[in-house]
Amino acid sequence: MASLIAGLAGGVVATIVMTILMMVMGDGGPPPTARLVAKFAGGDPEDYAMPGMVLHILYGVIAGGVFAVGVPLLGLSLSSIVVAAGLGLIFGLVLMVGGMMFWMRMVIGMEPNRDMMMMFGTVHVVYGVVLGAFLGAGILA
Repeated sequence: MASLIAGLAGGVVATIVMTILMMVMGDGGPPPTARLVAKFAGGDPEDYAMPGMVLHILYGVIAGGVFAVGVPLLGLSLSSIVVAAGLGLIFGLVLMVGGMMFWMRMVIGMEPNRDMMMMFGTVHVVYGVVLGAFLGAGILA
C-alpha cells in the first residue's frame, strides 16, 4: 500500500513533469489556476501567474495524496508499475474531466478552445501516468 507521504512526493514529481509539458505545449499565458485566483482576487490573470502556479502545484500534491490513499481503499493495488501507471492514467482522465467541466467551465466561467482542451487533457494524463509509475515503483514505500 502506497503511503500518504509517497503520494504527496509522487504528486510533486508528477506536477513538475506536467508543468514542464504544460509550458512547452501552452500558449505562454498563465495557467488556468491564475484565472481562478484573479476571479476571486480581482484583476487580470497575468497578474496572478505565480500564485496560480503555486495553487496548481498544491492541487497536484494533494491529488497525489488522494490517489495514494484512495486507490487501496477501492481494493486496488499499486504494487506493479504497469498497473499503477494504468490506474494513474485513469486518474489523470478523471482530473481532466473534472478540471474541464467543473473548474474551467463552472467555477472560472471560461470556455476552453480545442487546443486548450487537447493540452489540458494531455498534461493531466501525463500527470496521472507519472504519479502512478512513481508509486508503483515503490520509491518511498
